[in-house]
Amino acid sequence: MFRIKPVVLFPPASLKKLVNTTHYSPRSQLILQSCRAASTATGNTTFLSQIYSDLSGSSWVVNTQHLLETVHDYTHLPWWATIVVSTISLRLAITLPLAAYQHIIYARLGNLKPEMDAILKDLKKETDRAVIMYKWDAKKAKLAFHVSAKKQWNLLIQRDNCHQFKATVLLWGQIPLWVCMSVALRNMAMMLPVQTIDAQILYLSLSTGGFGWIPNLTEVDHSLILPVFMALTNLAIIQIQVMSKVGPSSRLSNAMMNVLRVFCLVMVPVAAYAPADVALYWTVSSVYGLAQNLVLLSPSFRRFSRIPVTHGERPQPYRHIVNQIKDHRLFQ
Repeated sequence: MFRIKPVVLFPPASLKKLVNTTHYSPRSQLILQSCRAASTATGNTTFLSQIYSDLSGSSWVVNTQHLLETVHDYTHLPWWATIVVSTISLRLAITLPLAAYQHIIYARLGNLKPEMDAILKDLKKETDRAVIMYKWDAKKAKLAFHVSAKKQWNLLIQRDNCHQFKATVLLWGQIPLWVCMSVALRNMAMMLPVQTIDAQILYLSLSTGGFGWIPNLTEVDHSLILPVFMALTNLAIIQIQVMSKVGPSSRLSNAMMNVLRVFCLVMVPVAAYAPADVALYWTVSSVYGLAQNLVLLSPSFRRFSRIPVTHGERPQPYRHIVNQIKDHRLFQ
């Protein structure tokens, strides 16, 4: 596909001199020097840096960067708007269908529970009869019961086509997208993996493509607004998932949620030291994730996406969340 490239208005030597003399804050200088050193080191390259170097130059990341440049060139949007539009478009095209499919699998599994409970009662009666007829001991009866129960569960899963592994499909789409976008934007802000003329032109374009308090997207967000807002948004996503559950949560589930909350806080300093274009992408992606989670609670959207009705589905999920917030049930 034909892709418009910006015109070089000065010779390469002048461009290189301009890039090299750009003013950086101390924090940005530290980030830029460490990233370039990790990317260009040869003799003492560590295993992790080698993996990142291979990822940075992989076709997936290169194609993602080309996609961003194509959107910017054809829409003529500033770079901050290009990142926002590209993020939302990719999430809508990739993660929303996968998230709806994940909810279909969860709904089918949930609807199997009443049927499986009835089957387990019958199996329990048959096992008790077998103990009397065949003189089974407790160990053999327990083993026979679990084998039969597992077989019946597998038959139900095959019948409704809802294997638990299919529920992980969202991760297989969302994680590669997040990694490719993050690395591609970092490469653009750091002129990586190779400082070609095109990379330097792209860097200069990003340095003037910011907004508001972040005019330079190659710099870090000194105000920490994006990192903190990203963390708050991710915490809100976790809390909505907690408040949307039906019934009491298990101890393991509560522990996992607390681990995720800690991870959200850990990401604040990580985003604080990332280039602003990366931090902007992470923030927009989190905001979209919050909106997506809210939309997937809507009964109308669930019927549109052919998600089966479950016994735990609330007819007015948003009112339920608001009531829980009013009752101060934020960390249950």
